[in-house]
Amino acid sequence: MVTQAKLVVEPHFSCGITVSTLESSLKFGHRSSLKFHSFTTRRRLSLAAEAATTPPAPTNQDEQRKPPDLQTLTGRFWKIAVPYWSSDDKVQARLQLAAVFALTLGTTGISVGFNFLGRDFYNALANKDQEQFTKQLLYYLAAFAGGIPIFVLRDYAREKLALRWRSWMTSYYMERYLKNKTFYKIQSQSTIDNPDQRIVDDLSSFTGTALSFSLTLFNAAIDLISFSNILYGIYPPLFIVLLAYSLGGTAISVFLGRGLVGLNFLQEKKEADFRYGLVRVRENAESIAFYGGEENEMQLLLSRFKSAFENLNQLLISSRNLEFFTNGYRYLIQILPAAVVAPMYFSGKIEFGVVNQSASAFNHILGDFSLIVYQFQAISAFSAVIDRLGEFDDILDSSNRKKGDHDLNEEIQLSFCLISCSYGLQSNGSMPLSSRVKLLDVEQLTVQTPSKATLIKDLSFEIYEKDHLLVTGPSGSGKTSLLRAVAGLWNFGSGAITIYVRPRGELDMPHSPDVISSQVTSTNEIIGDSTERRNSEGVIFLPQKPYMVLGTLRQQLLYPTWTEDSDNVVDDAKQSGDARCVNEKPNQPTSDDLIQVLNDVSLRHLLSRFDGLDSTYEWSSVLSLGEQQRLAFARLLLAKPTLALLDESTSALDEANEARLYQLIEAAGITYISIGHRSTLYKYHKKVLHISTANTTSNQRNWSFKNVGEDSIYDFSKQQL
Repeated sequence: MVTQAKLVVEPHFSCGITVSTLESSLKFGHRSSLKFHSFTTRRRLSLAAEAATTPPAPTNQDEQRKPPDLQTLTGRFWKIAVPYWSSDDKVQARLQLAAVFALTLGTTGISVGFNFLGRDFYNALANKDQEQFTKQLLYYLAAFAGGIPIFVLRDYAREKLALRWRSWMTSYYMERYLKNKTFYKIQSQSTIDNPDQRIVDDLSSFTGTALSFSLTLFNAAIDLISFSNILYGIYPPLFIVLLAYSLGGTAISVFLGRGLVGLNFLQEKKEADFRYGLVRVRENAESIAFYGGEENEMQLLLSRFKSAFENLNQLLISSRNLEFFTNGYRYLIQILPAAVVAPMYFSGKIEFGVVNQSASAFNHILGDFSLIVYQFQAISAFSAVIDRLGEFDDILDSSNRKKGDHDLNEEIQLSFCLISCSYGLQSNGSMPLSSRVKLLDVEQLTVQTPSKATLIKDLSFEIYEKDHLLVTGPSGSGKTSLLRAVAGLWNFGSGAITIYVRPRGELDMPHSPDVISSQVTSTNEIIGDSTERRNSEGVIFLPQKPYMVLGTLRQQLLYPTWTEDSDNVVDDAKQSGDARCVNEKPNQPTSDDLIQVLNDVSLRHLLSRFDGLDSTYEWSSVLSLGEQQRLAFARLLLAKPTLALLDESTSALDEANEARLYQLIEAAGITYISIGHRSTLYKYHKKVLHISTANTTSNQRNWSFKNVGEDSIYDFSKQQL
């Protein structure tokens, strides 16, 4: 269940005396309940949860999960909280934090002042001194007028700082989540559940509650120093009674609420799993309707809801047992201080105002000593938030951590090699005849599953410009995993993949009809192994089900080559002295260019159907799969990459449209590698890589790499035509 910390000011018990109750209602911190609204659904969170698309982790893992110990929680809290206070925003953050602490210190001073005002006020009332009573009443009103703005400004400053902190942490976690394809690894390997919930909800809970708890502890320390002196000066035995009462209450609260941390963690997880199931129904509505799978979906959803319901029921029982004690603990203090000092009042040793003062001081100090009692449910829920964020933070660190030599030997290594854009010219100024330019080199590649099952053994081949490759083989043989490895998404296995890239200008340079390719005069240069460079270095991947972005038709066509800050990326690279290694993006296409490419892929009708390029729709729903695949080819034609990886990218198209698209990308000078099962695909490719299902008992390779005309499967397919 999604939780959010919120300060809710509750009246503080003070012998039922009206003015003292008013005074206590302004007090900050431990007399304010830092409640996690675990049982309230907020619209903001429900909307955010709709985006949850990460499959839940196995249920057995969650059931067996043990709540983290105090040392682990403390370490995770420190790891999550510290980065912001040493970030680029640290100066403003520290100044605002200092202001919040200063205002909190001011509220403590106001509370001490109210304590003495209350004493004199009730002394005047008990002595029937009307003049003194009127004077003290005016003092009280003036104190309210001066104190209330301090309390309001303190709360406002705290919330503003929490919002600033959350904004920075959201950017910080989003950057790490999207870096090095971490989001893909989490999704594909189900490393953790619901990262979106951790970014949206848990970060919000963490920043707000961390500040509240910090200020509560600070206020408690100041309160303890201020009011202990007052109470001890009134009656030392009352101070001893207070210590015994608070320590005993804390011990009992810890015992009764020891299971709340684990239950809160599981509740968030189970609620998120239930929402994920509902999102899946929405995203796959058509498929479910075609199958008539409503009853099955109902059973699955009810099963997840039942799991959340049962855990919530246990959470309510544990909370009920704790509330029995904490409510009695709170109400008893209404009479305890008065009962202890009453004999002194009856014997005339103290005045009536001192009774009220001692009760107020007692309540302050008791609140300081009883933080765990009053806030145990909030602490348990906050502990679950720290645990979830800490787990997420560890996953992000492990994914982005640079690997050592030992790790490198156990993974597929992907690197980009820059081909110089300078051409060797003959004395007459013409280009020399030369060998073709290599675009892809695969060496001793073994592709495995995450469980170490081998898919492809010791694969080696080279792809040159215009060497269009068709990858065939039975389902499950590892064809898509091979493309994932080339794209940098799959590193399970061993071997090396080198992609040779050229500056954009060279790709667009026209070739003489007699020249196969241009000769490179300089040696190749390794420019890095970061998969973040893949799109910028001229390699684009087209999956069978294209990704439709949220936005206009124009944005669909420009994705992913052009973004709002694409020019800045190139400029930054130039300023850093690495401009030679950057495969600069071409100028952003004009509206006429976009209309023309839509016409080329037979999608011009979308302009009239959806009111132009700047219309916004849920494109994955309003376009058929065939239209989505043609739109993906339109992106490809606009981007003009050096190498295109096509994973059954024409599976939903008829043969005429398929032929047209392959002719278009061939004419655009794009070299492509395709996965497909249709026999018609052979005519658009020059090389064929056939992968068979790996034999776990044999060490022989399970692939063959040939020219299309030499492939027996191709020969057989021609006989069927």
